[in-house]
Amino acid sequence: MIDFKDGYARFRMSVRPEYLQGAKTMQGGLIVALADEAIAHAMMSQLSPDEGLTTIELKSNFLAGVSSGELTATATVFKKGQSLIIGDCLVTDDKEKNICRVSATFLLLKKK
Repeated sequence: MIDFKDGYARFRMSVRPEYLQGAKTMQGGLIVALADEAIAHAMMSQLSPDEGLTTIELKSNFLAGVSSGELTATATVFKKGQSLIIGDCLVTDDKEKNICRVSATFLLLKKK
């Protein structure tokens, strides 16, 4: 994590050779996992002490491949309601090229 504040989180991850798939680009599931984690942290900044959360829906749009360098996932909370919270994330490479856009809906859980 490189930045974290109310409704916002930014994560960075190196692209490593072991993360590349057969076409020599980073495996998409790893990119989405980075985005999901960034979104969850942005959301956690807006939770009350009696709330938790879990992903119920996630959509990704792969915009370009990447085979080296660093990825940065910048996530924000779009809307927090009574039972759901929606977040967005843009993953870029170290040249600021858009690699993947992710939106997610999380269920707010009330702790007992």
